[in-house]
Amino acid sequence: WTAMIAACAQHGQAKEALQLFQQMTMQGVIPNKVTFIGLLCACGSHASLAEGRRLHACIVASGLECDVVLGNSIVNMYGKC
Repeated sequence: WTAMIAACAQHGQAKEALQLFQQMTMQGVIPNKVTFIGLLCACGSHASLAEGRRLHACIVASGLECDVVLGNSIVNMYGKC
């Protein structure tokens, strides 16, 4: 899941990345930091502030430790949106 989401995000297919994330969570797969980094990249390139805020809330709710890379991805997404 994460590899497909990252590939979509890197190739400008933000909607597809977000759809994959929705399918992933519906199947009960728990996202990790790398998944969120790819999704935040997709939101930033698509200028989707609402989705980015939702993802940020998911990150906080999941209890993931916010390291430098994840933190930079959050800031970058907000900067682009």
